[in-house]
Amino acid sequence: MDRQKLIVVGGGAAGMMAAIQAARAGCPVSLLERNQKVGRKLYITGKGRCNLTNHCSPEEVLAATPRNGKFLYSAVSGTTPADVERFFTALGVALKVERGNRVFPASGRSADVIDALFGELRRLRVPVIQARACGVRVQDGAAAGVETDGGYLPAGAVVLATGGVSYPATGSTGDGHRMAQALGHTIVDIKPSLVPLVSPDPCCGQMQGLALKNVVLTVKDQKGKTVYREMGEMLFTHFGLSGPLVLSASAHMREFGRQRYTCLIDLKPALDESALDARLVRELTGGANRDMANLLGSLAPRLLIPQLLDRAGIAGEKKAHDLTKAERRRLLEVFKAFAVEVSGPRPVEEAIVTSGGVKVGEVDPRTMQSKRVPGLFFAGELLDVDAYTGGFNLQIAWATGRAAGLGAAAYLEQG
Repeated sequence: MDRQKLIVVGGGAAGMMAAIQAARAGCPVSLLERNQKVGRKLYITGKGRCNLTNHCSPEEVLAATPRNGKFLYSAVSGTTPADVERFFTALGVALKVERGNRVFPASGRSADVIDALFGELRRLRVPVIQARACGVRVQDGAAAGVETDGGYLPAGAVVLATGGVSYPATGSTGDGHRMAQALGHTIVDIKPSLVPLVSPDPCCGQMQGLALKNVVLTVKDQKGKTVYREMGEMLFTHFGLSGPLVLSASAHMREFGRQRYTCLIDLKPALDESALDARLVRELTGGANRDMANLLGSLAPRLLIPQLLDRAGIAGEKKAHDLTKAERRRLLEVFKAFAVEVSGPRPVEEAIVTSGGVKVGEVDPRTMQSKRVPGLFFAGELLDVDAYTGGFNLQIAWATGRAAGLGAAAYLEQG
């Protein structure tokens, strides 16, 4: 009986999907999870609201996956965003689509997603075993079970869906990478993606806590090439930059060490230079006798004003009527391109997503089965694939989880 059994290691998005799909296919499944509850990382995704997927085509998912998107063609074609939406709707989770085609539970509660998945596991009578996996046992060249901190669990197939190394408090501590490597798999360098950025510029600490909305962030490499440009929200912190725009930008900044990057913030993207210049002239004329430090309140947040003046070389106590045309021009340029150098990402533990992982060339893209160890399957963030923000990474988790679950069930049926 054990030779017909599947053990799924990891009770996150990919693991639960794999277990559900295998069980629906008639395969006896056990889900191994080190935490007391499944779905720990799902609780915190989308700021606790769980951005389930993106309401888009499979092609758009692959386009939003800069890391090995082609590998996912079969999985994402087999489990499209529309399929994911139907899956959760059938489980009783009402959905809504928000800005950027992001799909959330209508309740705005990630707990509803986790409860639905756990409820389906219970309906399918999939036991959840609380234990930490230490390794995959191989017998006669094929996966034969899982070694845990509570003993050996025999099985005919194993799905590893243990996540990456981001947010280690949720249980993603790299165990899966170590287990895969011990079985001969190549682990591509682990790096943070969708992560805040560190800056040596003291302006960040001086503006700590300042959030900017409706700004355009442009990231350029040391050759002046634009690697990212988008409108949205961002935040200054004590270490540098954060917020949705910055997290998305970090996925495009993969060459730290070999490249230097500069973030350019257009603080007034709705106004072109001539319109902004006309606005500045009106402010200067209307407040001709005011100090420059007190004049820009209608154009910029309080914490930002000293930085703008400093970069434009304008004394805060200078009267508006004394401002030269050259100074006004410099102020205009700073408004349209406030530059912040960045030196690197924050630690991988603070990243939303891990870049790197099990080398995809060693995995069958249709079934997620290892090409090195029959009966061993991979799913989710453990693989060397990652995407931009917007629900794409969870879409990858559902798609690869389903492919692995069905692939493992088919493997066991053949065996």
